[in-house]
Amino acid sequence: MLPHQETPEATLGEPITRESAIDIVRRLAAVKSRQDVQAAMAIYHPEAVLESPTLGSRYEGPAITKALENWFAFAPDYRVDLDGHALDGRTLCCWGHISLTPAFTAGGAVPNGESARVNAFILFHFREGQVLWESFHFDVAALARQCGVAATDLVVGS
Repeated sequence: MLPHQETPEATLGEPITRESAIDIVRRLAAVKSRQDVQAAMAIYHPEAVLESPTLGSRYEGPAITKALENWFAFAPDYRVDLDGHALDGRTLCCWGHISLTPAFTAGGAVPNGESARVNAFILFHFREGQVLWESFHFDVAALARQCGVAATDLVVGS
């Protein structure tokens, strides 16, 4: 799917209360900030889709485990801080910041070792009390600038 296309029907999920959606996402943010892949996978639905259009990546179901392992190898001090939430009945939009110190880049450039903090927003759908779909967006250009590399070095397939 191209980023401008609509979300596939299979990942539309079900309506959820604001409180339930926020609780699920707060738990996911906490375990991801601890780099706890097993705990994160318990929050993802078995049919979940995790995508990051910013990075050109998309993972489904069990492949999410390896995606998270790779992300935490890339950003061993990863932290997500959510500042706000909005829910339309199916889609929860969260915004805030991510902090990380990249250990390497997809393009092979060596980061400067500095910690970076950039704006992020994340969209979620839910099924059976779990995350069914996550679309993770962040300011890749700002991350690249702070880490002393080109943005194309951070994006898979650039």
